[in-house]
Amino acid sequence: MNVAIIGSGGREHALALKISKSPTLNELYIIPGNPGTTQCGTNVELDVSDHPSIYNFCTDKNISLVVVGPEAPLVAG
Repeated sequence: MNVAIIGSGGREHALALKISKSPTLNELYIIPGNPGTTQCGTNVELDVSDHPSIYNFCTDKNISLVVVGPEAPLVAG
């Protein structure tokens, strides 16, 4: 399973640490991530408010699950 986490804070780092240990995980991407999340997966420099770019990235990488950490992207849809 390919997973994307949206966010760059401590919450997303904690999620990345746990998800990275899943036996069903193939690839983990953190958008945009932070220096600490590089040990869990691949940071991707995309703007969290650029929904079309995130959609295209997730489609291209066959993302099965997107975990949204911060409240602002959740509110924005």
